[in-house]
Amino acid sequence: MKLSQKALQAINNPATRRRLMDVLGCTEFTISRYIQKNSDNLTKAAALQVIREITGLADSEILEGPLKKLSQ
Repeated sequence: MKLSQKALQAINNPATRRRLMDVLGCTEFTISRYIQKNSDNLTKAAALQVIREITGLADSEILEGPLKKLSQ
């Protein structure tokens, strides 16, 4: 699963990259690369929580493609 372009634009700033660095345990260079390549590492639970908090977007706006139910 990938992030939407709207979400990628919203998180592509120094403050958000720093928060993502903390929760994912990597460097700012790595976070920038994740954003550039729309890495699925940005869809990990900890990263999604940060993205939700910072952007105020719903999961349907953050994630690209159909959302799958966890119970299936």
